[in-house]
Amino acid sequence: MGEVRRGQDTVPSPNIWHWPEVYEVENRAQDADGEIWRVLGHLVDWSGKDVVDVGCGDGFHLPRFAETARRVVGVEPHPPLVGRARARVARLDTVAVLAGSAQRMPLPDASVDVVHARTAYFFGPGCEPGLAEADRVLRPGGSLLIVDLDVRHRPYGDWMRADLPRYDIVEVDEFFDRQGFASRQVETVWRFADRADLAAVFRIEFSARVAERALAEVVGLSVPVGYRVRHRRRPAGLLRP
Repeated sequence: MGEVRRGQDTVPSPNIWHWPEVYEVENRAQDADGEIWRVLGHLVDWSGKDVVDVGCGDGFHLPRFAETARRVVGVEPHPPLVGRARARVARLDTVAVLAGSAQRMPLPDASVDVVHARTAYFFGPGCEPGLAEADRVLRPGGSLLIVDLDVRHRPYGDWMRADLPRYDIVEVDEFFDRQGFASRQVETVWRFADRADLAAVFRIEFSARVAERALAEVVGLSVPVGYRVRHRRRPAGLLRP
């Protein structure tokens, strides 16, 4: 998880920026039973609509949206990941990947129906510019979907808090409440092929000390991990200065 600073376009993501191959393993392990997708699909039907995935990384989620969406755009600030994402979706005619940030998406006003961000940029206070930019590109009635890890959920949340002692989940929840979001807790399972994959992922997600603690506490190849799915719609007739 990165830290949002006011005026900063790009929130560094050391895990995927430095170890994209290991992060691919992590993406494939996450949400093994599809609970996040089930909740997202319950909140918003993107079939035949235009979707943007903000901070799309190397494009892992773009093909899933493209199964039913009319058009899918991935927006990613890190140039090497832009290249990897474009290679991933090269054969998908309805998908494009653009270089840009959550605060400055290279898209026209009111041009999309859904903005999706998963563990990218929208971590609480400080992300107001990105929220405003999402409202700019959304059509009236369009939806902003934010998926973030839930530090209250054990055991993964315990390990996160050990590395982020200043992260205040109450402050974050209150911030999104003030911004008009509904929030839903989602329980998922991360499931790995072997212990080597699990260890590699933990070692890019946590400090060395916490990673070793987590590995000692996990028995087997599955880890329960909680998320918060936050959702709000852009009001019809929203006025901007």
